[in-house]
Amino acid sequence: MRNKILLLGSGELGKELVIAMQRLGQYVIAVDNYENAPAMQVAHEYEVINMLDGVELDRIVKKHQPDYIVPEVESIRTERFYDYEKQGYNVIPSAKAANFTMNRKSIRDLAAVDLGVKTAKYKYATSFEELKKGVKFTGIPCVVKPLMSSSGKGQSVIKTESDIEKAWNYAMEGSRGDLMEVIVEDYINFDYEITLLTLTQNNGNTLFCPPIGHRQERGDYQESWQPMTMEDVHLKMAQEMANKVTKALGGSGIWGVEFFVRKDGVYFSELSPRPHDTGMVTLAGTQNFSEFELHARAILGIPVLDIPLVRNGASAVILADNESDKWPTFTGLKEAANYKNTDFKIFGKPTSRMYRRMGITLAHGTVACSELVLKAKEIAGKIKVN
Repeated sequence: MRNKILLLGSGELGKELVIAMQRLGQYVIAVDNYENAPAMQVAHEYEVINMLDGVELDRIVKKHQPDYIVPEVESIRTERFYDYEKQGYNVIPSAKAANFTMNRKSIRDLAAVDLGVKTAKYKYATSFEELKKGVKFTGIPCVVKPLMSSSGKGQSVIKTESDIEKAWNYAMEGSRGDLMEVIVEDYINFDYEITLLTLTQNNGNTLFCPPIGHRQERGDYQESWQPMTMEDVHLKMAQEMANKVTKALGGSGIWGVEFFVRKDGVYFSELSPRPHDTGMVTLAGTQNFSEFELHARAILGIPVLDIPLVRNGASAVILADNESDKWPTFTGLKEAANYKNTDFKIFGKPTSRMYRRMGITLAHGTVACSELVLKAKEIAGKIKVN
């Protein structure tokens, strides 16, 4: 059963997916818009194209004739996926899912309007003037996000009216693709937020990983831990919402479904139809399969019967603090290795910029997740990006 996988997007999440696929005997072509992307370094072949160019996408699909087309980022001309499905290609998790979730407008309207899932109140804006009207509707404080972005880029919180213009400009700078539109939503004063990794299977039941807690900064995750302690009633609410949304979108694979949780209930936030950055904590052996192994199995139709918690774990990011076009080097790796029940992973990104995620540290054990987070952060502080 050797299939050809066309991976669209070749960052650190894609790299781990390539490794998981190869351990199942698959052949992978990694695609991105720059040379030496992390997943390209471990794939069988690679292509460098502008994935927003539909003609270029058509060309490489025709060239490689893949068994599965697997998107890993947002900035893709996903409208082409419907044509690929009609031509007999398998789009993961489905053409509908890829289209809806690559754009916050589609997925939010599906969840809030079509499915009646509880979300923050929101408006869309295609100009600074429209954003001001949206802020008036939601009230201050509120959150502004580009409709297309990744890893929290372009997201900010408006706390005063003087922040509105800055938020618009920051969102435009952080937007991926060619869509210049934002969503402005009510700021939910949540107690905590979670990622509920949800596994849909063509050959099995929908399963849920133990909930993952995480902390955000500048719209990007800094630490994550598993499991996140939460009330059973809130976990059940999140599972029901995740099941409803993923079922409506269809297909098989791992989904990163994000929720805000507070005393009055659970609010749907966002959804990604692929491995989630906060889910890298599963590389600490917290589950029987990492999120990447789960995604690979679901894509290939290899059934997963359950996803038990094996041990507690935490992850922390290793960030660059400078900008350079040269291959980064790392110091402090030996010092970072002097901790029991830990690990670190360097992603292999060919350049660095301020706050770019260059690697992660991992800690596991039977102690509380709060202790493991502190340990992972301490190790991350030992590693410097040069």
